[in-house]
Order: sequence, then structure tokens, then C-alpha cells
Amino acid sequence: MGAQLRVYRRRIRATKATAKITRAMELIAATRITKAQRAAEAAGPYAREITRAVSALASRVTDHPLLTEAENPTRAAVLVVTSDKGLAGAFSTNVIKEAEALTQLLREQGKEVLTYMVGRKGAAFYKFRDRPVEESWEGITERPTYAHAQEIGSTLMERFSQDTAEGGVDEIHVVSTEFVSMLTQRAGAVRALPLEVEEVDAEELEESVGGEALPLYEFEPSAEEVLDQLLPQYVVNRIYASLLESAASQQASRRAAMKAATDNAEELVKNLTSLANQARQAEITNEISEIVGGADALSGSSAGSE
Repeated sequence: MGAQLRVYRRRIRATKATAKITRAMELIAATRITKAQRAAEAAGPYAREITRAVSALASRVTDHPLLTEAENPTRAAVLVVTSDKGLAGAFSTNVIKEAEALTQLLREQGKEVLTYMVGRKGAAFYKFRDRPVEESWEGITERPTYAHAQEIGSTLMERFSQDTAEGGVDEIHVVSTEFVSMLTQRAGAVRALPLEVEEVDAEELEESVGGEALPLYEFEPSAEEVLDQLLPQYVVNRIYASLLESAASQQASRRAAMKAATDNAEELVKNLTSLANQARQAEITNEISEIVGGADALSGSSAGSE
């Protein structure tokens, strides 16, 4: 019994130490969520204005190569945004599952898929399974900057600008996680290029850009040349927004996972404490029984000698 009691006490100490670590990680993640949300909010005004400008341009230009889909697309680039660190629940797993589903769909359509990876977790997943990755970026998922988005965007735009016969791509897709709330993060895929231009009336267009009427833009020297300069920035901004949303989602998922781990550790300590008390009580009972048995044996031997 003594050995079993020591095992329980050792497990209780180890579980309490783990609970302290997970609790600290939960608090750190909660603090970083706030910072990530502030970064996303700070980037919001620019994102809205560039979206308004691109919407106005797209209504004037209809035959731009970045707005026109290829007749027979043969190759697509998929940017997958995962995390650099673990202990974030199913965050990276959900993104990879979404990327796998998109890849399967594109291949069924007869397109070759080129994968671009952000985050060590996704890169390790593909490397372990010997799956090719065109290029990967690591160490940027927790604190992404606009410079990181520019680097990724320029790489994808360069590939999109090339002819497909020379290794270029016809489409660019981004798979990342959307931050819905502290409890909900949703993995999804969007097509960044070519842009999907829909015919909408003025009221619907007004609602899509924030409830305000579109300003009357004048483009110099021409709408086509302005679109050439603005669309790459628009794509970079979309990637930057995905990185910021993913950073906030990653911290929210890690906070939830660490909270669940802390709660489970505390529950395990309660169960182990109960088992330790039972083992201690059984040990005491056994010792009392041995003492009583010894006393009875001594009294019996004394009575026999008389």
C-alpha cells in the first residue's frame, strides 16, 4: 500500500505542475488575442478603401487578365496558412483538412496543384508524407507583418504573371482560418485570383463595401493601368488579412485548448487525491489490523503459558 500511495502522490505533484503551465499558457494566449485583434482592426480601414477602389475599377474594366478566367485552367496555386507552434487544439488540423479537400476538388477538375505553406506545422505535415511544397514561410504566424504579406504576395503574383507553359498558374487560392469569436474559428478557402466580379445593383454594392456609397473615381492615366498597379496590392492585402485573422484564431484556439487542459488536470488531481486517500485509509486499516492481530497473538500465548 505504501508504494501505491507514493505513486499517487507523485502523479498529483506532476499533474499540478502541468496545470500551472497550461494555466500560464492560457493567460498568455488571452493577452495575445487582444493584440492580434487590434492589429486586424488597424488594417481594416485600408482594406475597406482598397476594396472600394478595386470594385469601382472592376465595374469599368471587363477584359483585364486578372479579372478574366482562363478558358482551360491547368494549374492552381494554394496558399495554406497554419501555425508555427502546437498546443492549439485542432487549429492546424482543420486548415490542413480544408486544404486537402480543396486540392482534391481542383485535381478532379483536371488542374495541377502547387502548394505554398505558411507555418511549421503544415510544412512538417507535408514533409512527413513526402508531399511537394513549392515554398514555405515559417516563424511569422504569431506576429505577421505587412512585409511578410508582401513577400508572399510577390511570390504568388510572379507565378500568376507567368505563362502556364512556363510554369505559371491560372488561379490563386488561400486557405486560412477566420476569427468569428473567442469560441468559434472557421477554416475556409477563398480564391484570390482571378477576381470574381459579380453584377450587383447599387444598393447591394453599397452594402458590400460598408454601407456607404461608392465615390466617383477618376483614374489617370487609364483604368487599365491603375488596375495593373492596384490589383497586386489588393492581393497582398487579402493575404495580410488572412494572416492577421489566422493569428487571432490561433491564439483563441490555444486559449481554449489550454483552458480545457487546465480543467482536466484539476479534475484529475481531485480523482487522484480521492484514490490516494483511499489507499492511505487502507494502509492505516491494514496497520491497525496487524497491531490487533499481534496483540491477540501475544495475549493468547500468555494465556497458554499460565
